[in-house]
Amino acid sequence: MAHHTSAKKRIRQTERRTEVNRARVSRIRTFVKKVELAIASGDSEAAKTALREAEPQMMRGVQGGVLHKNTASRKVSRLAARVKDMKPLA
Repeated sequence: MAHHTSAKKRIRQTERRTEVNRARVSRIRTFVKKVELAIASGDSEAAKTALREAEPQMMRGVQGGVLHKNTASRKVSRLAARVKDMKPLA
């Protein structure tokens, strides 16, 4: 356990940051899951819409420091490729 004032402050800061980062990661996962569900359902329009909503969330995660830039870019790229390969509903 920390004894110094500065160490105690650092613990408080870390707890706050951890809470914020968990919320960010959770939000990103939710948006990605919406894209995955739209792809699985076969609805190409819903998938495109969900992807347009998910991409900015992932990039905000990069800015917030919870995702690496290349990781987010790779995930967006793979999702976009899967959405592009979908056949539109007749």
